[in-house]
Amino acid sequence: MSNEMQGFNKEAIDKKIGLELTKQHPWRNKFHLEMPFGLINDPNGLCFNEGLYHIFMQWNPWGCEHKHKCWAHVQTRDFVHYKRPELALWPADAWDKDGCYSGSAWVQEGNVQVAYTGNVKYEDGRRGSFQRLGRLLPDGTVQREKLLIAAPPPGYTAHFRDPYYFKKEDREYLLLAGQTEGLQGRVLLYGKGAGGWEFLGPVKTGLADFGYMWECPNLLQFAEGDLLLFCPQGLPEEPYRFQNLYQSGYLWGSLQLNPPAFEAAGDFTELDQGFDFYAPQAFAQGERNILIGWAGMPEKEAEYPTREWGWMHALTLPRQLSLREGRLYQEPLQELEALRGPSVTFAEAAAVPVVVKLNRAQEVQLEVQLGPNTVQVELALAFGAEKLVLVYDRKQQLMTLDRRQMHLGGQGLRRFKLQVDDRLKLHFFVDATLVEFFFQDGAKAATVALFPEEAVPPVLTVAAEGGRVVGTSWSLGSFIYEG
Repeated sequence: MSNEMQGFNKEAIDKKIGLELTKQHPWRNKFHLEMPFGLINDPNGLCFNEGLYHIFMQWNPWGCEHKHKCWAHVQTRDFVHYKRPELALWPADAWDKDGCYSGSAWVQEGNVQVAYTGNVKYEDGRRGSFQRLGRLLPDGTVQREKLLIAAPPPGYTAHFRDPYYFKKEDREYLLLAGQTEGLQGRVLLYGKGAGGWEFLGPVKTGLADFGYMWECPNLLQFAEGDLLLFCPQGLPEEPYRFQNLYQSGYLWGSLQLNPPAFEAAGDFTELDQGFDFYAPQAFAQGERNILIGWAGMPEKEAEYPTREWGWMHALTLPRQLSLREGRLYQEPLQELEALRGPSVTFAEAAAVPVVVKLNRAQEVQLEVQLGPNTVQVELALAFGAEKLVLVYDRKQQLMTLDRRQMHLGGQGLRRFKLQVDDRLKLHFFVDATLVEFFFQDGAKAATVALFPEEAVPPVLTVAAEGGRVVGTSWSLGSFIYEG
């Protein structure tokens, strides 16, 4: 089955990408990765090789539905200058004819290797899930090399996907998302041996009944221990957590390999408290651990009105992860400071709202110094007649995100606990359709999609009775696409 028979002509699609990138629209993001047409979702294959960061992502070039899944590819040396996006992997044979699903990448002998899930839907309604190996070629395509794992292990359904590669104790491993025949989510561990990939068992976590599917497992190895990331589906909403349709989070502790078990030092913790965050992938680059997420939510397509214009979703900013006293912190990569332009510094009492005019691409760092009588802090980002409101309740140590005053896209509330002593710290980035917040030096993060009806610069207001606001705001430039 040729790529032309499927309609996946790389030369034609890459040419269309170049043409569409030149078109303007008020909802085109300036410094968040997105494709100029079609739907993107999971970031895939994040790795670093010979001075270049490689970022793949799930992509449907034919529309804004979750169909025809391909891999798009970009590369960058500094997270500011990017090679023009291109089609890298697409459905082409009997093992992936209905979609090239998520996976990971690593560097071996100077080559970028990828593992992904080939999806096949049979006429009788059955699904096939095949774990594939590929290699990135100089022409930007992923060459299929061989089948790694032909079927899920006994006792598991065909919801078997998202291979994540890692090495530990000089052996190669794959984590896979799995679902038991009793419809419970699991992370499955495979180890590479002389005869191929061997199923070592499910990773025991102590979470026996925790959703019906665990997608996108990742493993990061810090000096202090291990971080197991995954995305459970089917969790009931609780006060202050699990408020999205599907969740993304982690366990912190130690991965044991034989038998597979994760000794967690605490509860499952969400990575992002916003409305629009799912399926993150993380990787190690030198001493850094970097994470990128999908700034969107599956099965919520009606909340993203760009689909009427032919494209949908973006990726989050790259975040550097660190562990401090057993707690995970997320902060924007330092390289993003190269986007900064002119700045404005402000320091004012906040009894009367402090007003800061922003541009449509903006970075803001501020600190609200709380007085002895400060009980509440209210921040608002106004886009003409619309606004996003943040309210911090000092007594309850509770932050509320409220986008009910936005006219288009998703609305609703998100509430989460945020520990603050006498200084509320907030670092955030405003793009055309996305705002990313980092609270208390990255102790919490929140991604929010917004679609203002008016293409106007936002206005920030901050009010805190008895408090004082100190901060700096930078106008930001756009990513630069080369080639």
